[in-house]
Amino acid sequence: MTQRIAVVDPGSGNLASVVRAFEKSAEDHDIDVVVKVVTAAADLRLADRIVLPGQGAFAACRRGLDALPGMVDALEERVRGHGVPFLGICVGMQLMGTRGLEHGETAGLGWIPGTVAPMDPRGMDNAPLPLPQMGWNALSFEEGFHPVLDGVKPGDQVYFVHSSAFEASGPDDVIATTAYGGPVTAIIARGNLAGLQFHVEKSGPIGLAMLANFLRWEP
Repeated sequence: MTQRIAVVDPGSGNLASVVRAFEKSAEDHDIDVVVKVVTAAADLRLADRIVLPGQGAFAACRRGLDALPGMVDALEERVRGHGVPFLGICVGMQLMGTRGLEHGETAGLGWIPGTVAPMDPRGMDNAPLPLPQMGWNALSFEEGFHPVLDGVKPGDQVYFVHSSAFEASGPDDVIATTAYGGPVTAIIARGNLAGLQFHVEKSGPIGLAMLANFLRWEP
């Protein structure tokens, strides 16, 4: 059966790499999908899985999402109401939280309690580390804890570009961290929701494996 994957475009960048990554992952793992970038709320009605990428600033991505008529309500209905599996990527993950504090306070979707705040990473000498955190960094997690991480090993590296981090209100919602001047939330999950702080579409074979896990996931 063909899965219909809706990739919501909040206007924060070119989503072609996300679409290609999903298509490549599905092909490699023999999963039948149709991936479509959507800006109309009605396009979520038939979606089997919903993806929200984002890059740049939290506030700008939220404004972009709000500018799509009916989209936030449609996301609430399909994701929260009907339990459609959802994946947030980078700022799309951050928008799952309660609020963002980058360039003032902005409300998030409020799906997973937590605050997205600017990072202040420090090295062993307490000197500031460069921001954004940009490049490959290792994941730390408990194996077997979540299906999105099936086949991924602690220490596997993925590609990050971010200056703010998700500070979850409940530790059980954080299923993987990375280290950058201390632990940084890398993956959050609750019920049919999953969010990846890193650019999974730019994370090579590990990223493609996670996308395949999401496509097979039955929360």
